[in-house]
Amino acid sequence: MSHNISYSTADKADVLAFLGSKGDLTADQLRRLESMRRYARARQADLDRQGVDWGLSVPEALEHLVAGHADSDADCAGNAYTTALQFVIDCNASDAMQLGTYSKPSTFFGLVDDEMRRLGVPADLLPHGFLYGGPPDELPSLPWSTDGYPAIGHLPLARTKEAAEAYRAVLDRMDPDFHYDVLDLVEKLEVEHEEWERATKNVGWYTQDTLFFSLT
Repeated sequence: MSHNISYSTADKADVLAFLGSKGDLTADQLRRLESMRRYARARQADLDRQGVDWGLSVPEALEHLVAGHADSDADCAGNAYTTALQFVIDCNASDAMQLGTYSKPSTFFGLVDDEMRRLGVPADLLPHGFLYGGPPDELPSLPWSTDGYPAIGHLPLARTKEAAEAYRAVLDRMDPDFHYDVLDLVEKLEVEHEEWERATKNVGWYTQDTLFFSLT
């Protein structure tokens, strides 16, 4: 089974504002919350058509997050909570872009990490670490999804240039099997850094600070 990795940018404070808000939100935030609820209902309807039962519905998981808890003991509660949190992120983020589709992304990026670590890339910049690292620490801790997917990762936008430069510095010494995917990641990180730097300097309302990854 293949897994898709996409990414978008957001202000993590905008995401955090919904978690534990108990509906105490601005008019604009309430409109976004209604969009999240529509997406949650649509996703649940799709799961129901497939006969998939996570023990906790996605709309229920979203309401738990808004209420400030993620404590269901359902076997697949992590799937529902992660899906619901992704909708919160999506409704506060830029349009999603595609990183790629992989048959075994955790295995592949684990091998990339091993190769980069051997070549001296700092541990806190290794791609598997941020792709599978979960949401920022300020957001609530969620149960792990069954079988690892869906998953959420993140990288501060302020570190995208640092990561891209570290990868470029070792690319020529990496196993050629990794070149295409690592170069693609480098170029995407460079674009995100350039956009973040430009917008931070020139757009007064711009506050985005986090690159979020969605793995499904």
